[in-house]
This record gives sequence, structure tokens and C-alpha cells, in this order.
Amino acid sequence: MMKACYTGWTWIQARDPETAKKQLEQSFRECKFLGYDYVENFAFIGDYYQEDPQELVKLTKDCGVELVNLYGHFMFDVENQIEIGKKWMDFLAAAGVKWFNCQNGGFGDDGPSERPTNPEMLDAICEIVNEVGKYGKEKGVTLCFHPHYGTCVFSQSDIDYFAEHTNPEYVSFCIDTAHTTLAGMDPTALIRQYGDRIAFMHLKDVDTYTLSKSEGPAKMATFRALGHGTVDFKGVKAALEEVGYDGILCVELDRPEVCNFHSAEVSRIYLRDVLGI
Repeated sequence: MMKACYTGWTWIQARDPETAKKQLEQSFRECKFLGYDYVENFAFIGDYYQEDPQELVKLTKDCGVELVNLYGHFMFDVENQIEIGKKWMDFLAAAGVKWFNCQNGGFGDDGPSERPTNPEMLDAICEIVNEVGKYGKEKGVTLCFHPHYGTCVFSQSDIDYFAEHTNPEYVSFCIDTAHTTLAGMDPTALIRQYGDRIAFMHLKDVDTYTLSKSEGPAKMATFRALGHGTVDFKGVKAALEEVGYDGILCVELDRPEVCNFHSAEVSRIYLRDVLGI
């Protein structure tokens, strides 16, 4: 049975650790109140609990949620990024987190956000995730790569090249319905194409009318709570069932329409009333 999850990184606005930890706790408690038993966050929260991962475990138990995924970004410095990735995997294993979402962090320059497939960049990212994914598997953590707007793994050709040059034993996919839409792809088709490699899902809606009028990074401002855009989530669910996916459906919204609580509530109602989750 697919399970509802919410990404809580948007709650965390503070830079000092103690305030950030309180905001993290607020995200856990609000998500639980709304009916999300599972939560995700960015890997940077590990910095707050590096010395004692069990403090984070205790917090999740106190709030009644399970932290199932942390999310990190990789650049192109292969040796350095592998080292960082392994440290993240160590922390996830210590905290009992089962999945590690990751993406390329972007091109690292002021050029265009959307570019032709670049094998040199992709080769670096593939080397990093193959190595980190292998290390993670030994620790009981599954690496899930997330194709993302404004990065070297975004378009259909990027994804196909990445899939061909990564080891399915160590590298799975997290497909995001909104980023797939921005790339001009049908998320249901991508799910059917790579269903055997999908280990995690991100759900967010897209206002495709606003998208048609947007250029560059402004396209990411077209993301919406579930049901407030045009993504065919019934079709997404059907495609996931078709490929045998029975895992986490993690809702994310980079820019809440009113506030974090409201957007999470709107999406939870949609999951329950429309998708039966």
C-alpha cells in the first residue's frame, strides 16, 4: 500500500541550529497532525545531530513520525563529493533512515538553466552516485537519484544517459511529477519506462498555463499543491500500480501558496479524497 509523506525542509528558515531544530520539530508535529506518518527533509539537518543521531531518532518518535528520507546535492568534484556522500550515508544509517534522495546541484555557473545533454558532466555525477550508492547499500540505505530542473540530469536524454551509465543495483530513481512536467515529459510514461528502478516518488502539481508564460528559473514558481494544477495524479497512481510500486509518495512544494501548513493540508486532502491514500 502506497504511503503519504511530506517534505518539511521549507519549514526551516533559521540559520542557528537550536532555532532550526525547533522548526524541524514544528514540521514533524504539523505533518503528523495532518495525517502524514512519514516525513522527508534535506541532508543538512544531519549537521544538527551529527554528534548524536539518536537525538533525531527520539524527536521523530516523540512526534509520531518516521523520517524516511534525507535529500542532498552533488556537484562535479568527484572525490570530494564521494567523501561527502559517504558521510551522509553513515549518518542516515545511524539514524535509521532508509532512503537518500540526491540530485546534481546545478551547473555551477551563470549560464542557462536548460542545456543539451552533457556527457562529461553526467559521467562525473554517475561516478559519484555509483560509488555512494554502493556504499549506502552496504549500510542499508538506498540511493534515489532525482532528475531536477536547472541541472545536468533533467531532460529525457539526460535521464536515459544517466540510467545507462549507473548500476541499478546501487542507484535507484526518485521521479518528481513536477520536474518531469517542466522537462516536457509525461510522468506516467517515465514511470512505465523506469518502473523497475523507482524507489521513491515526489508529488507536486504544476500550473501549466503559468508555465507556458514562464522562462528560466521562474518555471519553478509554477509548482502548486496537489489538485491546484494539471498533473494527472490518477494516471500517475495507475502507472505506479502497473509497475508494482508500493512505496512512499512524498509531497513537496518549494514555495507554499499561503504557508507550509496550508499547502500540506491541501495536498493531504487531495491524497485522501481523490487518490484514496
